[in-house]
Parts: sequence; structure tokens; C-alpha cells
Amino acid sequence: MAGFGRIFKGAAVASIVALSVTACSSDGGDSAASDEQAQSGTDSRGPITFAMGKNDIATLEPAVEQWNAEHPDEQVTLHELPGDADAQRDTLVQSLQAESGDYDVFALDITDTAHFAANGWVQAIEGDTSVDTSGLIPAAVESATYNGTLYAVPQNTNAQLLYYRTDMVPEAPANWQALVDSCNVAVERNVDCLQMPLKLGEQATVAASQFINSWGGSVVGEDGATPEVESEQSRAGLQALVDGYQDDVIAKKTDAFSEEETALGFLGGETMYSYNWPYMYDKAKTEAGPEVADNFDVAPIVGPEGAGASTLGGYNNAINVYSENKATAVDFVSFIISEDVQMGFAQASFPPVLASIYDDPALQAEFPYMTALKAALEAAKPRPVTPFYPAVSKAVQDNTHAALKGEKDVEQATTDMAAAIQQAGN
Repeated sequence: MAGFGRIFKGAAVASIVALSVTACSSDGGDSAASDEQAQSGTDSRGPITFAMGKNDIATLEPAVEQWNAEHPDEQVTLHELPGDADAQRDTLVQSLQAESGDYDVFALDITDTAHFAANGWVQAIEGDTSVDTSGLIPAAVESATYNGTLYAVPQNTNAQLLYYRTDMVPEAPANWQALVDSCNVAVERNVDCLQMPLKLGEQATVAASQFINSWGGSVVGEDGATPEVESEQSRAGLQALVDGYQDDVIAKKTDAFSEEETALGFLGGETMYSYNWPYMYDKAKTEAGPEVADNFDVAPIVGPEGAGASTLGGYNNAINVYSENKATAVDFVSFIISEDVQMGFAQASFPPVLASIYDDPALQAEFPYMTALKAALEAAKPRPVTPFYPAVSKAVQDNTHAALKGEKDVEQATTDMAAAIQQAGN
């Protein structure tokens, strides 16, 4: 899939499998050996290899070509990893467990960053390897931060948007209750009120995280291990999702919807509102009939008091702790967040992490959703930043679906979710 779809398919979805390839350490790689390795190569320069999944690597080719033209003695070689997120992770883990420096820099799904950091496989971005991230989207930087330390540099990002039919509602609802109250219009027009990806899997984790975060809650604490889903705010957010589903605000059939089914529903005129990633915008303009193509707009998703907290997608660029040329690696990851490269990403429908890009008037004219996407990103939150992400995500999605189906109430679902998260960290 082209454009924004590449990001979600290639980076935002992390399949839920056990990380059996390694036992995740809890010391963040701060042993004497790890400290010694982290100091090695920080002033060394030379050729490096950059590894990334094959679904998205073509987007980096122009930037690498520019770098190589400007740095003849520090050439970057692109290495294509498998397209599947699990296979990408396995390839990198096997290399790093062998203490190999074959991949000097690699693009990590944002949900994998904490796991790699906790195992001491990636260089902390501080001191001699520091990078200025002050101009980047804060939520993207948060996704690359584990236990208070930055361990990667965000490369690109993504956030879900609220799509709405302007021929049914003239402007986006101000908050969740306003969306709920407007569903009578959908009933009158014989369409669903809201469709969204709720399929059992990562889609359910994204949805639950968005509601929990939008209501001021959190799945895990800053340590990446302590469950926080039993807080009043977290339960209120999940309750809003469950109530919306059970009251037909959210179409019940969407419990089997991926992003593609959600896109087809909106393009087919089946719903007044839709939550989905920005790639759907171009599809709605070019593939939908005029009834939809000429009558929709986008805004940030909604929460109880205004804009909600969308869940992030994207990649973080990490530096291999075993790299022999870390000075070059640092300059390369800094180059990737430069204005020229980030503008190239935006023009290729690869949402940049440099916040100022979203304010470019020419870009806004070419991509009308840029203003809404920036607002969404400013309010966004990463999915749980935890070294135990697959197990945490499974706990969230399983218990969320049980609550949606009425098999558990929200209190029991969050209690069971917390127990599973606690077990994942033990």
C-alpha cells in the first residue's frame, strides 16, 4: 500500500507474539560490559549500514543517496530487512545477541524500542552520542525514551484522525459526548455513526490505548512495567469505549474490522464518522464516489473535553551499541531529522517528526489534512512504552474484547489486564 498506508502496515502494527528469542533484562544494559561497549566507537567515523523493513525502505533511498553524495568517506549502505514486523525483530535480535555490529543503525517499530533498550542493545542518545530532538513531535520523542533516557531518534510518525461527513455534520464534534449526541443524524440517514478498527489484535490495543489515554489514564507507568489500567481515568476511558460499542455509537460489526475494512466502510458511504490513519484521506478523495469524496473532512480524534490522544505509529532510528563508527551513525540519524529530509518524507506521504514541517503553506495546500494531523500528533501518546510490549498488548486486546462482548465488566477487565501486565514483567 502506498503513502500513509505503508507506515501503518510496515511500522505501526507490531504482531503479538512472545519474545522467546531473548529474556528481557531489567537493568537497561547498565552492566560494566555494556557501559564499556557503549563508550566504544563514539568518536570513530567510517562507512555504516542502515537496516529497515523492505515495505518502507524505498522512502529512505533519496535521503541515503544525498548523504552518500555529501559524505564520500562515510557511505551508508541500505540493508533490507523482511517486510513482516516479527521477522524484522527476529533478524535484529539474532544479530545483536551475537554482539554483531553488522547493522550500525536500524529502524525500530516504536513499540520495540524499549525492549531493545532494556537489553542493552542500543546506544543511549546522550553525551558523546547526543542528538538535538527539541524540534521533534514530543510524543514521538516519548516513544523513543525508556526509563527517562532517550535510546533512539524518531524518524517518522503517524496518528489516527476522525473522518466526518460534512453533508451530515457541518463541523467536527467538539468532544466525545458531542459525537455521541450527534448519532441521531446517522440514524436518520440510515448509516452507522462511527466505524473504527476494533479487530482482536493490535487494532484493539490501539483503540483501547486511545480511549484510556484520551481520558487521562495510562496502560503502564514510566518504568514500563507497573500497570496503571486500574486507575479511575483508565477505567473511565475504557468504559467510554465499551459503552460506545454496546450503545451502537460504534458499529458492532467493527469488532472484526482492520484498517482496510474501516476504509472500505467510509469510502462506501456506510458511516458518518470513522477513526483511521491518514492514508485513508487520499483513498477517500480518489477512490470514493462524489457523495463521499466531496463531502468529508478530518480532525483529531475526540476525548471527554476536546481533542483525544491518538496512538502513534512510526519508526525510531536506533544506533547499535556494537557499531564501530558511532560518530558517523550519530550524524546520520541527525541528518534524517533535518528539514530537507523531513520535507521529502512529507511529500512522499510519510509523516515527518519535525514539527515545523506541518506549518509549511505549500505542503498544507497539497495535503489538506496536515493541519489536523499536526494537532493530532501534538495530543498523541505512544502505545505502552515497555520492554514487554507483546505481552502487554495481548493483555490489553484480550480483555478489551471481553469487555466489548459483555463477557467481563470494565472493572474486571482492567483487573485482569493489570494482573497479566504484572506477570509479563516478572
